[in-house]
Amino acid sequence: MNDILSYGSLFASSFLSATLLPGSSEVLLVTLLLAGNSPALGLICVAAVGNTLGGLTNVVIGRLLPPKQGRWHNTAMAWLRRLGPAALLFSWLPLIGDLLCVLAGWLRFSWLPVVLFLAIGKTLRYVVVATATLQGMAWWH
Repeated sequence: MNDILSYGSLFASSFLSATLLPGSSEVLLVTLLLAGNSPALGLICVAAVGNTLGGLTNVVIGRLLPPKQGRWHNTAMAWLRRLGPAALLFSWLPLIGDLLCVLAGWLRFSWLPVVLFLAIGKTLRYVVVATATLQGMAWWH
């Protein structure tokens, strides 16, 4: 039961953290790692899936926006055309990542590369946080 609560809380926190709502999924991940009740790989996977689905929610919101032509669209297209969906590797960044996801939807990037790069970017963040935490725990003991 404790694992279900831990995983559920982490999933909800990571999902909400990826939307425009405030969240602190990294703090919860570190707390759960320090508690040592759940496997690190499981926690990383749950956080990454929740955060990726939250990011995809922003992509859907972007797709719901009208694809107007104009100065903003042209500026976004020129900037994102250089990187394309690979720009979503930076989707983990606060605020900027949310905007990148919305723009990816607004610019109608193809779904497969969007999901791929979004998942990679979100997962790498949690791998780095978990690795630093686990290394710190090993160093401390």
